[in-house]
Amino acid sequence: MGARAPLSREIACAAQAIAALAAGRSLPPALDAAIGGRALEAASHAAIRDIAYDTCRQLGLVRELARLLASRSPPPPLAALQWVALAQLLEPMRAEAVIVDQAVAAARLMPGGATVAGFLNATLRRFVREREPLLAAARRKDEARWNFPHWWIAQLRAEQPQAWRAILEAGNAPPPMTLRVNRRRAGIDGYLAQLAAAGRGARRIGPQAVLLDEPCAVEALPGWGEGLVTVQDAGAQLAAPLLDPQPGERVLDACAAPGGKTTHLLELADCHVTALDVGESRLRRVRENLARLGLDRPGIGEPVQARLGGVAAPPHVLAGDARRPADWWDGEPFDRILVDAPCTASGIVRRHPDVRWLRRRSDLATLSGQQAEILAALWPLLRTGGKLLFATCSVFRAEGESVVDHFLASRHNARRLALFWPFDAGAAEPVSQLLPVATATRNHDGFFYALLEKRP
Repeated sequence: MGARAPLSREIACAAQAIAALAAGRSLPPALDAAIGGRALEAASHAAIRDIAYDTCRQLGLVRELARLLASRSPPPPLAALQWVALAQLLEPMRAEAVIVDQAVAAARLMPGGATVAGFLNATLRRFVREREPLLAAARRKDEARWNFPHWWIAQLRAEQPQAWRAILEAGNAPPPMTLRVNRRRAGIDGYLAQLAAAGRGARRIGPQAVLLDEPCAVEALPGWGEGLVTVQDAGAQLAAPLLDPQPGERVLDACAAPGGKTTHLLELADCHVTALDVGESRLRRVRENLARLGLDRPGIGEPVQARLGGVAAPPHVLAGDARRPADWWDGEPFDRILVDAPCTASGIVRRHPDVRWLRRRSDLATLSGQQAEILAALWPLLRTGGKLLFATCSVFRAEGESVVDHFLASRHNARRLALFWPFDAGAAEPVSQLLPVATATRNHDGFFYALLEKRP
């Protein structure tokens, strides 16, 4: 790896992305644009992303600190630079003088030059001098203490009075890296041995789930290119076994991109899967994942399937709106349907920390409305006796229980089936609203699951 750019340029680039986030843009494309628009050394790219994501996770606190440090808010580009610098100063064991110096150097390159640099220098040095009282004052505000918007905190307090603090803490924790072993190509014990031989610690936390001790680049995983594993959260790995596809069944995976659940369904059974999403741009990832895992081509006999990873019937990857099946459905009922519906992503916020700052309370009504439309549109496509699994990666009731309750109240031919945690033999723990958790035996994001059966 080559030399990195000066820290001042890395801070400036990260601040550009944070300014875009504050203006309502998702952080990953904002970072791509910021990095792509600057002639920065490749070795700095990962550092810039780390700086930006650190700031994003501390955004509530650094914005309140900035408010305490100055009577007037600076222009957005300077405000973002101040937030980034403050987030860096919050990290323990950082060289404060170096961070202040490099942030001020970045400010000198902005319009206003010396004046801008003087403002930033004064506020950052004051923070260094008065760190503890300023932090204590800032953390009296909930948004600064928890680094979540006020409405989000209030919603969780009301819906989860016993667990809201733990949910917020989990949302601020670094995400684990969990793998799903492709059982058509490898056994979980054998793959753990491959990881150990490669010097990577890991442990089993599910039938196909392996939790790495330390995240790494996927290219560094044994057998990644050969399709031995997929990166997928342990909570997301519940979907396919809860739907329980059987050989020969017609299965619809609605809202399929990027394909994690589509590929899991095919790993579990020789079923006929239709992977649906709204456009070819989203389906590109589905096709790539199917190809890497060897699930886009038929196997020829059981021994060959086991060796090559092929499936009895390649999946049908289809562009279409789940709310308008008349545009794409062939008229033949499905035996099973997976509805992984669009939602706020509040359950996976530790992986996507920018989501908390982009969502609004009004999004709950908008998204739950879309979820209800999808359920209503797809229900007629399910055969009598068939099963539909409704799933969201949300911890908000409006995107889970409320949607299902309303659906069941309006249909005499639908009943909800009990779901139980399938990873521990003999366990009878119900599964519906799965809250994010990180313990010695469980480490997963937040999800909602409801299994509905179609009655005569």
